[in-house]
Amino acid sequence: MIALTLARVAELTGGEVHGADAPEAVVVDGVVSTDSRECGPGSLYVARVGESADGHDFAAAAAAAGAVAALTSRVVDELPCVVVDDVQTAFGRVARGVVDEAPELRVVGITGSSGKTSVKDLLASVLSSVAETVAPVNSLNGEIGVPLTVCRVTPTTRFLVAEMGARGIGHIDYLTHIAPPQVAIVLNVGTAHVGEFGSRENIALAKSELPRAVPAGGLSILNADDPVVAAMADGLVSRVQLVGLAPEADVRAEDVRLDARGRPAYTLVCPQGTARISLRQSGAHHVGNSLAVAAAALELGLSLDQVVAGLGAAEAVSRWRMEITDRPDGVVVVNDAYNANPDSMRAALDAVAAMEVAGERWAVLGGMLELGADSDAEHAGVGAYAVRLGFDHVVAVGEGARPLAEAAAGAEWVPDTDAAHELLTARLHRGDVVLLKSSRDSGLRWLGDRLADASGAPDVAGAPDAPDAVGADGAVVAR
Repeated sequence: MIALTLARVAELTGGEVHGADAPEAVVVDGVVSTDSRECGPGSLYVARVGESADGHDFAAAAAAAGAVAALTSRVVDELPCVVVDDVQTAFGRVARGVVDEAPELRVVGITGSSGKTSVKDLLASVLSSVAETVAPVNSLNGEIGVPLTVCRVTPTTRFLVAEMGARGIGHIDYLTHIAPPQVAIVLNVGTAHVGEFGSRENIALAKSELPRAVPAGGLSILNADDPVVAAMADGLVSRVQLVGLAPEADVRAEDVRLDARGRPAYTLVCPQGTARISLRQSGAHHVGNSLAVAAAALELGLSLDQVVAGLGAAEAVSRWRMEITDRPDGVVVVNDAYNANPDSMRAALDAVAAMEVAGERWAVLGGMLELGADSDAEHAGVGAYAVRLGFDHVVAVGEGARPLAEAAAGAEWVPDTDAAHELLTARLHRGDVVLLKSSRDSGLRWLGDRLADASGAPDVAGAPDAPDAVGADGAVVAR
């Protein structure tokens, strides 16, 4: 990270230094972490109180790993510390201090109801081909994840890609004060988390906080194919580019074609010219994702040739997102079970429906969370959609997915992933393609891992999902 003295950390946070006679001589220049196990020489340990553990209890472990200081809400004896009233708020201020120490840094913020992580990975791959780039690991996109990402910035970092999620109004606005964007990407406004937001209108309001934070000299990249997103252009002080398939899009795709694996190729049309793009990711929805990436990369100074080469070379990075495995027995497993909402469910089903399949298509679908009063109807709609696309088998897994099975003619319902594994092991044949898709806590991602290992993987059906952000030594603190 960019080095900060303990005195500077105290200045940024308004905290009080304890355990250091000369705080200006204590230099934080290593990993900043909320998990003592990730600390190393020069680390700042951020001691959060998580859902199942108190980070202050692990200060000794952080010190043993090499941490030189801690950010705490009470005094710890094992490390020099800066004591603050609210560790989360103070951590955000430290991260903002890192950004302010890097005046040449260009920040890109990404939000949307779905696709944020895929776009983040794709953009980071393209940008890192020309300059040092920092982007989140997995989906660190909340009030802890964004500071964790920002604190990885070094003096030579040119680009910071910040994925920004929200569980309510004001959350993204808060994140933009930590990582102020010069470029904003808004992908879509769907019904993900509508149970928490209350309405799609509130989701749109929350997502619009990102482009509204972009200054007059910056650029807001909006999806021309989502009317709710395109309408965010009204009242922005930044420049605006629309991206998509719509003819009015400033950066658009023409002549889109999919290969046997559902990987798109298209002609990119933009102010810098035209070029043929071929992607390595399966699914037509990646056309829109890559258009947003192209617009951002061109704005940040990459040439059209560099963008074409970067998009064509980019591989999937984060796990369980259209992760395709060809088993030795001829079965193809598509594990897209990182998370799910109605829009991403349909996109995954579309992607597999577009693949050339020698055998039969299977859709193994779990429940979708945080859909509120519309949950049953949304599940039923996904089930009916799978049938319309011609899937040969639809298997709904878990109680939350029962309405999906009831709405899909011929669908089967099983109570859990063990039952699903037993069913699939007995009935999958050479040439079949099986899609696994669900919200993250259903266990389907682990079922996908089991199915992908045709040699017989250890039984991990009951293994807990890896958290997206880890707080006080393993406690899950963000979604």
